[in-house]
Amino acid sequence: MKTHFLRWAAALVVATPLTSLAQKTPSYSWDNLPKITQPSFKKDTLNIQKLGAKPDGVTLNTETINNAINTISKKGGGVVLVPKGIWLTGPIELKSNVNLHVQKSAIVLFTGDKSQYALVEGSYEGKKAARNQSPISATGVENIAITGKGIIDGNGDVWRAVNKAQLTEGQWKEKVASGGVVRADGKAWYPSEQFLKASVEGKSMLLTDGKKPADFADMKDFLRPNLLVLTQCKKVLIDGVTFQNSPAWCLHPLMTENLTIRNVVVKNPEYAQNGDGMDIESCKNFLIEGCTLDVGDDAICIKSGKDEEGRKRGMPTENGIIRNNVVYNGHGGFVIGSEMSGGARNLFVYDCTFMGTDKGLRFKSVRGRGGVVENIYAKNIYMKDIAQEAIFFDMYYFVKFATDSPRDERPIVNEGTPIFRNMKFENIVCHGAKKGIFVRGLPEMPIQNIAIENATLQAEEGAILIDASGITCKNVALLSEKTEPVISIENSQKVTFENIEVNKGAKRFFTISGERTKNIAVSKTKLEQANQKVEWKDGAVESVLSIMP
Repeated sequence: MKTHFLRWAAALVVATPLTSLAQKTPSYSWDNLPKITQPSFKKDTLNIQKLGAKPDGVTLNTETINNAINTISKKGGGVVLVPKGIWLTGPIELKSNVNLHVQKSAIVLFTGDKSQYALVEGSYEGKKAARNQSPISATGVENIAITGKGIIDGNGDVWRAVNKAQLTEGQWKEKVASGGVVRADGKAWYPSEQFLKASVEGKSMLLTDGKKPADFADMKDFLRPNLLVLTQCKKVLIDGVTFQNSPAWCLHPLMTENLTIRNVVVKNPEYAQNGDGMDIESCKNFLIEGCTLDVGDDAICIKSGKDEEGRKRGMPTENGIIRNNVVYNGHGGFVIGSEMSGGARNLFVYDCTFMGTDKGLRFKSVRGRGGVVENIYAKNIYMKDIAQEAIFFDMYYFVKFATDSPRDERPIVNEGTPIFRNMKFENIVCHGAKKGIFVRGLPEMPIQNIAIENATLQAEEGAILIDASGITCKNVALLSEKTEPVISIENSQKVTFENIEVNKGAKRFFTISGERTKNIAVSKTKLEQANQKVEWKDGAVESVLSIMP
């Protein structure tokens, strides 16, 4: 067994050339994208108002809405219609063969009365955890949809804490006047004393050591639900609806197959803690298209479980298409990680626009996660005013939570070593960022085989490569403000640059450093664009660089 593991570990270190991907993944390519099966429904329609629901924003319609869903499902399926008005409700549970249609001018508003939400076994960052019941949920059902042009509002402000620094003075005064409690140092507001206590003490919500959800009653207020959670469902359509003001993550499909999210608007305040737009976790065969996101955390995010629990689940997020989406505020436009322990593969991202996100294409993990992220393709990505990096890989994701389990963080290759490899990004344009490209792998497991072609990146800094292997940049313009250097390479191997443009009069083209750096090739590039071609540092030697016409 030990010998087998060592062979497996050694094999992972060997980079797989991009040219061999066709042999390893023959099923999918730009010419043969994944296929997603759509649900279909009977035309039978039941209007919740005809069952006695009232659109006055005061009457609690939980029972009536759920009765309508159950009735239609038992009759073989159809449409539950939510007409115009404000429909106050508690948790809604979707059932098989039902299309919940939220008509234009309809608002489904979830109550701020937390007693309406039961403590249940849920998921937090890939681990079993006590949560309040999600406003909308479904488990193990098939052929479901939420459609229409209406609005679903999670009433998230009654659940969320917020730091004073995130609000204007007027907003802060309004928040304090609304109730809740202020931390002793005056720098944060909490919905309740119970929430404050759980937060300050770093209490865990994980269902470990035989604990049950009911055991967490003393910290119920702290256990914010995700707005929409679909677990182990098949054939799902979410189309046209606006989802806003989520207590935590907004849309969370988990272990779901044949999922389509189309023409959806997702809105969370910029200060929304864990205010992710979409977290697609351990899902297979999915399409996200034509959506607009403006959120408080990662926008479109791929996950597959966390650490050992995620590896045991062993369900990658795979066979996905993400196209024609616009992201405004968010920590990342398209993101993979950091909870990706089950892996991710065969994802195609194209024709997307990121406007003002913290990062553009964002890939993150850390020692102890494990998982293989591979065969990721992106093209026609347009970014403007990116606060940090346009293209970002980092295996030193630094955020730690009370729910984190101990991780093996030794610099050795084992089942907890994250692997990111075999990706190609084409036709990438960024107008404004702090860094154009940032790649930081692990010494024991570099970021492997990333090709960037036909890109124009205007940023303060150009490109930084640390512990990377098999990186190819072809027809790339790195138009950086800081040019000392434009490109920094540290302890990286098999890095190729072809036809690279920098601003004329740049101070230095390359800084190459590290004793482990080798096999750097430059071709069809006028190094004289910069005043100094190369600086050598920290044990790097000139023989590692090959310059060709």
